[in-house]
Amino acid sequence: MSTIYFDSPYTDEERRQRLYNGQLFVYSACPSSVSLCALAREMSEEAFAPLDPRDAQHNLPVEEYAAILAKLKPAFIHHPRAKQYIQGMLRELGCDLDKVYLDVPRLRTMTHGEYFKVGLAYAFHPHRDTWYSAPFCQINWWLPVYDIDANSALAFHPRYWSQPVRNGSSSYNYYEWNATSRKIAAQQIKTDTRIQPHPEEPLELEPQVRLVSKVGGVTLFSGAQLHSTVPNTSGRTRFSIDFRTVHIDDVEAKRGAANIDSACTGTTLRDFLRGSDFVRLAEEIALLYDDEPPTRGELIFQAPSLDQPVR
Repeated sequence: MSTIYFDSPYTDEERRQRLYNGQLFVYSACPSSVSLCALAREMSEEAFAPLDPRDAQHNLPVEEYAAILAKLKPAFIHHPRAKQYIQGMLRELGCDLDKVYLDVPRLRTMTHGEYFKVGLAYAFHPHRDTWYSAPFCQINWWLPVYDIDANSALAFHPRYWSQPVRNGSSSYNYYEWNATSRKIAAQQIKTDTRIQPHPEEPLELEPQVRLVSKVGGVTLFSGAQLHSTVPNTSGRTRFSIDFRTVHIDDVEAKRGAANIDSACTGTTLRDFLRGSDFVRLAEEIALLYDDEPPTRGELIFQAPSLDQPVR
């Protein structure tokens, strides 16, 4: 059974424990989340001008659309106000910035129909972030940049919270992904050739939960939650923002959701920055999550410079 908490008064500690047990949390827009979404809209509208970003796909060749995203997405990651607004969000939603670590905010797009579903606009199949080397104490934060409906939302598949899914995570290493596959995202226009963990058995995706919030509304869920991108049939491109957090006490104690089916190697923990001052999580702590000392690939996601594409 899954419970959805709306504007819950729980403390951050109580909230994390419920998230690790498969519950979902939704919060109304707060001042900093509204500001973060306003920044994303401002940057998107400037990038696609004179077109409305939500309708640009109907007026541009997909190659030109991808070229715009290749500049827009790293620009959002690097914008100094983006992480400042996330600091504000964390504070406004009860987090201790000296204890909570965050990764970079990502601007996501999901176009209507089959126009562009790979590379920079990847339509995620049902997956757990833990198949991609996320720690089991990871919490995902997701916000719509423009208003959405059920035809352009995320889908959660609660029956699989405690039911394992046969999947390809055993072939996934985060450090190799950083070194190779991540860097070719902008080259994936018609098809996506990168090897990623997929379910390797038929899934029953009903019942599913789709949460629809207004601009700046925040959905929190565990990185171990099976979720997917809803096929967008709304007629317009969905723009959203997501980032992830971990709490240092849970990282050090190895608290979090149960691992029922993830077999990947490497860890994303080195990507996380302390909320108060953006100091990177200590290497000796990240090493606790490596089965053996890493010897290949790139250990840290290097946010692309403004002239490089981002997945």
